[in-house]
Parts: sequence; structure tokens; C-alpha cells
Amino acid sequence: MSEQLKIKLSIANRVYPLTIAASQEEGLRIAAQKIDATVKKFEQSYSVQDKQDVLAMCALQFAAESEQTKINKNSLSNALEQRLVDLNQRLEQHLDADVL
Repeated sequence: MSEQLKIKLSIANRVYPLTIAASQEEGLRIAAQKIDATVKKFEQSYSVQDKQDVLAMCALQFAAESEQTKINKNSLSNALEQRLVDLNQRLEQHLDADVL
């Protein structure tokens, strides 16, 4: 079982204590930094007074990026799969032609 760490992450000027697997620490710290940077960007760009609104905008942005990444990966996987099918057909045709 992996080692458990107790860490504190600061997001939007609030501290969140977490107990996590050691392997998650770097990813969580980077994610918290990205959220803080995005919060600051939204606060500077828009006249939003409520932190909850800013955090909702951040959540929407990150969720949209995640979904777009999934869509792009699926599209790439489908394209690669089709290329492999085409290549396999060409190889089979070539091998069949050599056998005759």
C-alpha cells in the first residue's frame, strides 16, 4: 500500500488539508497552482465579486479542457485505428500477390 501524506493546499486564499497517496502530491500541487493562477486571471479580467463565481468559472474551464482532450484523444485513436486497418489490408494484399 502506498504511503499516505497529510498536506495542505491553498486555493483561492483558503487552505484545504488533505490526506493523499504520496504519488498524488506533485499532481495536486500543480493543479492547485493552476487553479490559483486561473482565479487571479479571472479576477483581473472580469469584475466578479464573488469567489464562488470565479471558482465556478475555473471549474467550467478545466472541465471543458478535460472533455476536449478526451474528444481529441478519441478522434486520434479512431484515425490511428483506421490507418492500421488500411495498412493491414495493404499488407495482406501484398502478401497475397506474392504468394500467387
